Amino acid sequence: MPHQSLSAESKSPAVETFLLGQVPYVRCLELQQRLVQQVSQRDDGQVVVLICEHPEVITVGRGGRPSQVSNESQRIRSGQIAVHWTNRGGGCLLHCPGQLAIYPILPLRWHGMLLGEFLRRFQAALIETVVELGVQVQNISHERGKYGVWGRTGQLAAMGVGVRDWVTWHGAFLNVSPALGLFRLIQTPSPMSSLAAERCGVIRMATVRAILVRRLTDALGCDRYHLYTGHPWL
Repeated sequence: MPHQSLSAESKSPAVETFLLGQVPYVRCLELQQRLVQQVSQRDDGQVVVLICEHPEVITVGRGGRPSQVSNESQRIRSGQIAVHWTNRGGGCLLHCPGQLAIYPILPLRWHGMLLGEFLRRFQAALIETVVELGVQVQNISHERGKYGVWGRTGQLAAMGVGVRDWVTWHGAFLNVSPALGLFRLIQTPSPMSSLAAERCGVIRMATVRAILVRRLTDALGCDRYHLYTGHPWL
């Protein structure tokens, strides 16, 4: 059951948020593709957000290069850690347990947004989440498409968004408590860090999710959300 109820006076659609647990990247990508098609055919401004963790996998977006992936790792050469080329913005990213993958599926035209505004709102939600958790963020630059969140110890969140039929998909990746040594498998412009490293202690994933859902709902201009565990299409 959703955690919030509908309001008869509300003007904006609810954000339908699905907490998926740990899901293989390819299965989540297929789910996104189905949802993009569904949302693009609706006329009510429906917003869907998927939140999950992925088993260890590397994805390379439109700004990535093969040279960013380590060619010395036996785990990559053997296929134990797969590498997927994907049609999203951004470069080479590593995903693993302890990192939250956040995928908003939003019809831009219905909400009167251009992609740049969506990216700024999305980034603002990530920053507000990190700040509410007591972590200080560094100055952010939007120049040259530089979106993400950085703390004193390194990059905390990366963004790689795609658009199909004016509907957003793919998303952002917030490092809560991943094994940071895994990021040596790829080359990144900034050293990668995590909320746990910034706070020098344990941080509950459920706490991060709860704040993130609320902040993202506000940032997208919606006044309520419905929260579900799992998705019937998985």
